[in-house]
Amino acid sequence: MSAPADESTILIIDDNAETIQLLAAMVREQGKVIFATDGIAGLEMARRQRPQLILLDVEMHHMDGFEVCRRIAADPDLPHSPVIFVTAQSSTESELAGLAAGAVDFITKPLIAPVVQARVRTHLRLQAALQSLQGLANRDGLTGLYNRRFFDERMAEEFARHQRQRDLIGVALIDVDHFKLYNDHYGHQMGDSCLRAVAEAIGSGTRRPAEVVARYGGEEFVVLLPNSDWAALEHYGAWICGRVASLGLPHAASTTASHVSISVGLSAILPEPGHTIEMFLGQADRALYLAKQHGRNCYRVAAEGAGSHGP
Repeated sequence: MSAPADESTILIIDDNAETIQLLAAMVREQGKVIFATDGIAGLEMARRQRPQLILLDVEMHHMDGFEVCRRIAADPDLPHSPVIFVTAQSSTESELAGLAAGAVDFITKPLIAPVVQARVRTHLRLQAALQSLQGLANRDGLTGLYNRRFFDERMAEEFARHQRQRDLIGVALIDVDHFKLYNDHYGHQMGDSCLRAVAEAIGSGTRRPAEVVARYGGEEFVVLLPNSDWAALEHYGAWICGRVASLGLPHAASTTASHVSISVGLSAILPEPGHTIEMFLGQADRALYLAKQHGRNCYRVAAEGAGSHGP
């Protein structure tokens, strides 16, 4: 049976198959259960699946649960999922060691189903509430897209990750053409409706993992495009211009087109020591300026890109 899209994922990390089976049977009604049988595999599973909760055995071969928990807390590429230790140890010293490593709770063996279920339920609810609050704080009130603050945080994380992994990272700056004229002609309420429609077109079409679409300010939007080379930016620039044009929103005051259109500046960079996010965004901003200089309703790609086409 497939899990609902919003169902919590629970990761069990334990080197004992019987314990995994027992825990999975106890919590399977509370979420999608995945498992790993050692610490290294558990860390990789956490990176890929981003679980809402981790049930972690303390006594494992090669890498014990304390070390796994410390690595989860210290690694910027790992989600900060709450960790519940599952252990036969019940001493004060072991509990303090677990809390120092970053755990939020303990379940002691032998496992008692109602206790396991109650603790898991509590922490899943806390995690859901925290994510809901974070989601509200990270969203733009008008468009529902991420806001500038959230984008800046994610950009810093992704820029550092791409530098570590020696990967290209891309970005697109998007500006609604002649938006002041639109507001003057149609009024601010229609202007807000226009921004929401453009935001929906951009946001609903940008779905790859780690992509971030945000309102950057006023009528400007920004899209973080991980693992994107210049050919990918060319494709995205042409596609997003066409997508917004296809909305067919009338813009009688525009000197560029009869409909609402956008200008797009794109840039890609392989982050090296000495490179900065400001430098990276500056390249995209200059490309956006070139798109406007060349008549708007088009895109330009900075640096190695040769993009110059409209929809």
